[in-house]
Amino acid sequence: MSPRRDHIAPLLEVDALTVHFETPSGVVHAVEEVSFHMEAGECCAMVGESACGKTVTALALSRLIHCPPGRYASGRILFRGRDILSLTHPELRRLRGNRISYIFQEPAVALNPVFRIGFQIGEAIRLHRGIKDVYPQVEHLLEMVGMPDPRAALHSYPHQLSGGMQQRAMIAMALAC
Repeated sequence: MSPRRDHIAPLLEVDALTVHFETPSGVVHAVEEVSFHMEAGECCAMVGESACGKTVTALALSRLIHCPPGRYASGRILFRGRDILSLTHPELRRLRGNRISYIFQEPAVALNPVFRIGFQIGEAIRLHRGIKDVYPQVEHLLEMVGMPDPRAALHSYPHQLSGGMQQRAMIAMALAC
């Protein structure tokens, strides 16, 4: 029998989250009273039809909704007991990519076309770990995700990689965090 863990706060707790967007045509109610929680080591899948609020909910978890036009109308988002909605911008920067990271659905849009893959993956390592020579670590991450030629990919621009290889680069970026 495993010990009870009732006294430990969930890793992530979303309680009655409501997000609206102000538009010239009126208010769009993108997310209405969404609630869920996750324990450490658990996976959570948001499933629903197109335009039901999955992406807005996911972006809200690390306050990536641009306000305005977006507005966190009500609810709470707690990560390890800390209220995401009350964090300062420096606190958010330390959290994003270090404790909460994303693998975006469309890598061609998420990757910056003017920077090489190695630079983009290495950015999280430079920002959060203060390491200057990140390329050996980036090459290792690219190996971990099964990039056929990690050294070449390191020096490639996104358009030089196939969609599948771009997705692997995005996974390596998330692992860098």
